[in-house]
Amino acid sequence: MHGVRQPEGAQYGIEIFYPYDNELRVTKKNAEFVFDGDFGPAPEEGLEWSPFRSFGKEYYTYQLLLDLKVGKEWAVCTEPHPRFYTDTTDTVPVAVPALLGTEWWPMIAFVVFKSPAEGRTHIFRPGEPMLQILIVPVTSDFTLVPMEEEAASSPRRRPWRHAYNEGAANAPIADFPINTICLHEQFDTDLLSVWVPHAGR
Repeated sequence: MHGVRQPEGAQYGIEIFYPYDNELRVTKKNAEFVFDGDFGPAPEEGLEWSPFRSFGKEYYTYQLLLDLKVGKEWAVCTEPHPRFYTDTTDTVPVAVPALLGTEWWPMIAFVVFKSPAEGRTHIFRPGEPMLQILIVPVTSDFTLVPMEEEAASSPRRRPWRHAYNEGAANAPIADFPINTICLHEQFDTDLLSVWVPHAGR
């Protein structure tokens, strides 16, 4: 892998752990949610309980109530925890990506999870992370421009380009050219060059 390795990418951000002592199983049965877990009595009188509930037919929510404030140029981005991408049991909860501005209201009231498939179960276990939070710019403000010829023909890129084309020559796709572009982020003065492979057909 080129650039930052997968472990560093998986550890980037803020992990949110399931905070309860009991295990919760969320199952889709006959197109309805079944929440199997004992949370005991509500911690406060008048509080809607349990903290998990259905949100339409394809989603469910968790009442997070997390105090987290970022500046007006930034947002809190919720994402599935990286362990979701390596899970082979189809039981890891799937947090729905969302951008939340918290400058004016520094509390994340709830987060949304994708429903398990019919007959499948998402499992929340004590001490396991259930989602990840990233702090990102509110707007994705960048412009794609052609890469300068000098940068595109850099000697450092030639071995990689040669190896890539050698591999493409043996691939089922006959025409596999490489286009070079660069990414100019307006909130940064650096120029980030990016290789983008495109299948010819």
